[in-house]
Amino acid sequence: MIPVRAGPPLGPPPQPQARGIGRAIGAGVITGAADDDPSAIGTYASAGARFGLAFLWIAPVLLPMMYVVVYLSAKIGRVYGKGLFAAIRDRYSAWLLWPLMIGAFIGNIIEAAANLGGMGAALNLLLPLPVATIVVGVAVIVVTLQIFGSYELIRRIFRWLALILFAYVAAALLARPDPADVLRATFVPHARWDGDFLMMIVACIGTSLSAYVYTWQSNQEVEEQIAEGKRRWWQRRGASLRELRRTKRDVIVGMIFSNLILYFIILSTGATLHRAGVTEIETAAQAASALEPLAGQFAKWLFALGVVGVGFLAVPVMTTGAAYDIVQGLGERGSLHLQVTEARLFYGVIVLVTLIAVALNFLGFNPMKALVWSGIVQGFSVPPLLLIMMLMTNDRSLMWDRPNGWFTNLLGWLTTAATFAATGCLVATWL
Repeated sequence: MIPVRAGPPLGPPPQPQARGIGRAIGAGVITGAADDDPSAIGTYASAGARFGLAFLWIAPVLLPMMYVVVYLSAKIGRVYGKGLFAAIRDRYSAWLLWPLMIGAFIGNIIEAAANLGGMGAALNLLLPLPVATIVVGVAVIVVTLQIFGSYELIRRIFRWLALILFAYVAAALLARPDPADVLRATFVPHARWDGDFLMMIVACIGTSLSAYVYTWQSNQEVEEQIAEGKRRWWQRRGASLRELRRTKRDVIVGMIFSNLILYFIILSTGATLHRAGVTEIETAAQAASALEPLAGQFAKWLFALGVVGVGFLAVPVMTTGAAYDIVQGLGERGSLHLQVTEARLFYGVIVLVTLIAVALNFLGFNPMKALVWSGIVQGFSVPPLLLIMMLMTNDRSLMWDRPNGWFTNLLGWLTTAATFAATGCLVATWL
């Protein structure tokens, strides 16, 4: 038997959220937008500028991978009733828990730092202030909203800004790429076995399948059940087929949104920057210029607002995800439904991660290049966590009568093998 670690009563529960396609789209857009964080935008833009349309095939390849990893993490939270690292702590020994927890924690910090830097670089296009100063201001706003407001407040304020990412769709179409070339590049993979190409593949995998998304998704399933009044772990254990179908639908909507943006960022930068001979993105202004076919001189406004919108959605996900990792690994309480006085360690970790992320931006890294490197770091944390999630979601002591079906297992094991292979090949080129 796995021991029950139930927390204290949380007071009267909020009313359950409305169900249906509207909820699916809302929840899906948030998950998808958080996955298309500034790091993702910078990585995809760099891939399109560097390799042009020849990198388009990565989008349809990544879509089933994106779906299965987010669904597996959501399933752990929905069926087991605890977040990812709480489940790992219950099921496995400390020698496995701690390396995974520390790796995910460090990855979240680096990703948050890169995203804050990317937001600062984007806003620097509009505000005549040093990037580091803007980063501090953004971080203060994010932490203040998290502690004295709520993530729900942040989501209500900024989720519609995430729709600005659709500007890449229009910009790509207005750039008039050759349809035959686009179709060929999309469905006929073109691979180069050199370090630069493999590094970009790992970066795209890392930023699309980021570990912080796993933690966030599993814990949001738990938070949603708490909001429904299931305050004790035993109340959250198990899930109906209907609940899992709803979870699957939310994930599919979110990942299609995310993958669509991924595809058109690569297409727009490939059809504009790469075609113009700009193969290295050094500044936010260069990245913004991919939107010029649509917005002309206002391209920098579209770029900046899009990055800010997804940044304000994603950075709290990363810092809160790091807090979930630590408190669950230590067996402590941590929930967005708790007040600061009830979960000092949880909120303290959020503040600490934000402070470290801000400090890293004072080391002089190029913000746009840091976005790509943060994806590479995340790419190396993906394979071991994904392997553990596959084992856990097939473990009947955790999943009861809801282990993976054959299709989920097929996608999951293929994705696990692909992520190990990509990182292994990259290491081989370095050696």
